[in-house]
Amino acid sequence: MRVLVLTATALLAASGCGGLGDRPGDAPNALVTMGFGLPDEHATARVEVFRRAHPDIDLRINEGAFDEQQFLSAVAAEDPPDLVYAERSKLGSYAARGAVQPLDDCLARHDVDLGQFREAALRQVTHDDRVYGVPEFSTLRVMIINNPVVREAGLDPATLTTADWSALPALTDRLTRIDGGKIRRIGFDPKMPEFLPLWAKANGAELAGPGARLDDPRVVEAVRATTELVDRQGGWASFKAFRDTFDLFGAANHYATGQLAAMPMDSWYLNTLATNSPDVDVTVAPFTDREGNPLTDSNGSAWAIPKGARHPGTACDFIAAMTAPDTWVTAARARRDALAAAGKPYGGTFTANRVADERIHREVFDPGDNRLLREGVPTVLALQESAFAVPPSPAASELVRAWEGAVNRVLTGQQEPEEAMAQAQREAERALKRVGGR
Repeated sequence: MRVLVLTATALLAASGCGGLGDRPGDAPNALVTMGFGLPDEHATARVEVFRRAHPDIDLRINEGAFDEQQFLSAVAAEDPPDLVYAERSKLGSYAARGAVQPLDDCLARHDVDLGQFREAALRQVTHDDRVYGVPEFSTLRVMIINNPVVREAGLDPATLTTADWSALPALTDRLTRIDGGKIRRIGFDPKMPEFLPLWAKANGAELAGPGARLDDPRVVEAVRATTELVDRQGGWASFKAFRDTFDLFGAANHYATGQLAAMPMDSWYLNTLATNSPDVDVTVAPFTDREGNPLTDSNGSAWAIPKGARHPGTACDFIAAMTAPDTWVTAARARRDALAAAGKPYGGTFTANRVADERIHREVFDPGDNRLLREGVPTVLALQESAFAVPPSPAASELVRAWEGAVNRVLTGQQEPEEAMAQAQREAERALKRVGGR
């Protein structure tokens, strides 16, 4: 495979995208996005690359979160935006419903080598062997361990592992602090229901593909094991109420105050800790499966072109520019410099493009004396290649709602795990039937 070596400007020089030519009669100078904003330099610097190369294009960025129903309604009404920025885990669903266009011709026209994208991310945007989206950022899940709290309990943070599920209850008991019937410290937070895909995979199970597999006995076991950990820490109502008091984005966060001993967490939180409590003493380690192998899942957004887009050719130019390695490096430098000017550390930029990441962490990333970033970022990078993703599903949103609803019913004591996941499976199968899935 060829590796993409064209610069962003060269990518933008091509005006067509094979089968993605702009519709005759439409104004050629307008480009409308949905689900994308300009919150920081990662966005603004990359958009500026496109604007400089295409000063004649009227780029209209409709800031705000992606709204699935609004998007699907716009496609049905034949009035979609030119571009959508959505969770890539859901693109398989939009592709199966015919709401987005395949990008194979677009990528070929811009000489984009798919081999530069990490397998898990590319899998999420592929349906029936065709690519429907181009991945952007890559967020992984890692263990973040509060060293002083763990050492206070007489344990070595380096030995903490999620491999032995039979040992997790005793570990949780040892790390948890409950005084007078009130929880004062969470010993181990399994991060349910959001992290069910991670726990299921650790037990050898997939939640989807083909169809739904929510009632797999290994999934049920994962729900039971993690629910037990919450029950041992005061039960869901008290556990969640205490967790909701955490100053997640502040200097008095749960690691700095000792309100938490350990949990799996999204990798972006390393930047938050490094910025708000740079001296916090934590260990960043891989989550592991039951055999002790490092395990993580990959999440993030992707660009796609809706069915009926008025300017698919120009939209393709935009996507190619925004996801090119040169553009990512430009954005990383802009982000690093802006943070430095504000006296804040730069924790790196993590994308689904390995070529971009290699350059960013070779040419731009410099953790300085921030121990958290110096030790934590390499852990995240080392996990990128081996990350998994929940397989694409024609009913992705419905499957997530089904399994999260089921886990919540177990956490609140409304159902046993077997009953809850069996109900979730029935709900998922009905959703798949509605959209023509298997």
